[in-house]
Amino acid sequence: MARPAPARAQAAADALLYSYDPYPGWWPSSWWNSAATLTAVIDHAKTTGDRRYDWIIARTFEQNRGVFPAGERSSDAIEGNFASRAIDDSAWWGLAWVAAYDHTGDPRYLSMATTIAAYVHQYWDPGTCGGGVWWDRERTYKNAVTSGLYLRLAASVHRRTPGDSVWLQRSRTAADWYLASGMINASGLVNDGLTRDCRNNGQTVWTYNQGLGIGGLVEIWRATGETRWLDAARRLGDTAVNGTALTRDGVLTESCDVGQNSCDDNQKQFKGIFMRFLADLAVATNSPAYRDYVKRQADSLWTSDRDPLNRIGQRWAGGTPNQTDWRTQASGLGALTAAS
Repeated sequence: MARPAPARAQAAADALLYSYDPYPGWWPSSWWNSAATLTAVIDHAKTTGDRRYDWIIARTFEQNRGVFPAGERSSDAIEGNFASRAIDDSAWWGLAWVAAYDHTGDPRYLSMATTIAAYVHQYWDPGTCGGGVWWDRERTYKNAVTSGLYLRLAASVHRRTPGDSVWLQRSRTAADWYLASGMINASGLVNDGLTRDCRNNGQTVWTYNQGLGIGGLVEIWRATGETRWLDAARRLGDTAVNGTALTRDGVLTESCDVGQNSCDDNQKQFKGIFMRFLADLAVATNSPAYRDYVKRQADSLWTSDRDPLNRIGQRWAGGTPNQTDWRTQASGLGALTAAS
């Protein structure tokens, strides 16, 4: 008999927390992955009511808000308030502190999220491609991950800041630009980014970019009530769920899950991020199709991609070669939480 969904998520959370190092307050040794993993833990707590690990929220915040030399937390220097030359890394921490604020109500987390959002906004540049956020401080690339993160973060800050109009306008501008940027291809899939002459670069469609597009558009819909944003999010969701690019035999599949490929430390975490935002879309639309898809992912990984210690691997349909570490665990927790 299958275990109830919240119990499965709790078991996955237990396995994940074995890898948390409480002294430095993170999951060694990946900076943005730790932000996304903290978000997964918070989302699990908020969704299931399992508050056993709430202590790591404040611990992670206090131990990581300061300054760190290059090589200690990231290959880049961390300059305080979670800022570094990697603009997307900063934004991941911004979303983590939005989640922390929603779960705890502690205003210091919203303050930090707003500080990070303001830092990321410095790299919004209408002078190139009409808008969008640069991926790095050197301004070398405008891509889907940074743009999707900024949209979700800007709209989130607006919705939690009484009387705000600045972030509302920024998030409207970001959403309009995102949909018109060309990063979404004719099939409704989000490619990795733009060329230097502002065309879709045709690079890999990653699940987390599809998810961030959904998440950003759902949040701007919540901020404005304008159905066009939710309609656009649904198009991205339908393409992922019903198409063959990201779903194989009913199971969410990264391109690096296929054949003899293996995913790198970043890619290991992408699918769980997609699931968090697809679950958000399922709530927004009350769609049985999205809910069924979410349940199918959780059932598949629980049945086919879990060892006796409840450790979850990269390939949710099972098979080899497979990898298991705290990044794949956080990704799996995202799916199990979505189904809870």
